[in-house]
Amino acid sequence: MLGERLEVADVADAGFTGDRAHAVIDPATGKVGSAKHPRLWGALLQCEARYLSPPDAGAPLPPVRITLPDGDETGSDDPDVDERLSALFGRPVQLTTVAPEGNGYLAVWPDIDGVVPDDFREQSAVEGTDPEGTLTGLSLGLASPPGTFFDVAALHVLTTATLERLGELEPASRFAVPRYRPNIVIDATIEPFAENGWSGAGLRFGDVLTASVLIPTMRCIMTTLAQGELPRDNGVLRAVARHNRVEIPGLGTWSCVGAYATVTAPGRVQLGDEVVIDEAAYARARS
Repeated sequence: MLGERLEVADVADAGFTGDRAHAVIDPATGKVGSAKHPRLWGALLQCEARYLSPPDAGAPLPPVRITLPDGDETGSDDPDVDERLSALFGRPVQLTTVAPEGNGYLAVWPDIDGVVPDDFREQSAVEGTDPEGTLTGLSLGLASPPGTFFDVAALHVLTTATLERLGELEPASRFAVPRYRPNIVIDATIEPFAENGWSGAGLRFGDVLTASVLIPTMRCIMTTLAQGELPRDNGVLRAVARHNRVEIPGLGTWSCVGAYATVTAPGRVQLGDEVVIDEAAYARARS
């Protein structure tokens, strides 16, 4: 669902406290709901979700309030929440904090040249057709703690310089932060697409929180979908395929924006914190 912008948050080994702690699942298939399969789950991006109070590390999560497309509200503490969400999706679904066995989901990859390696598309394809593109089966949390609902890693960092450059290259599209769903946005006047070369580098946010960058973030159909005030726009993904395809060792060449990272030292992060790159690690990553 659509998230919220925070000005301060605590980050533990498993990422931001409370981040992506809930999911909507299909009990009939055991699959986690993802708007990457728009025909089944596109309504997720018509909903907004927020905690009623800031979650604290090590404490039970506070209730989540969900605003539905018609403006009505439900939440994790509502005994009818599953019924309300099932009515929205037109089939039985459940809100949960427990990852189902396999922690799998379905994703559609649009037929846009250069977005995804051909061998990945072929190897991950599952039975069934979809008008949006190739239907694939994937697993969540590949580089995050078991049982989490992150796509890949607990941290996803993105620079404003990269989004601004995409806007310059393709002015007909809006490269807004919500399309990319990062949990850390770095406002910096650095070279666009700098995140491409950060793999292996260390990052420090403020005085305590540190992270290690894993790989560039591969982009998908999610960036094209209508959400909030943003319209549906396949041009957003086509632009990345034209201007920033990155070779990821062992994974092929992908259209990328941003970078995935993992927490190396927990701490608090807040709006205005300085971000420092470990220059030695950065140099090694670029050599």
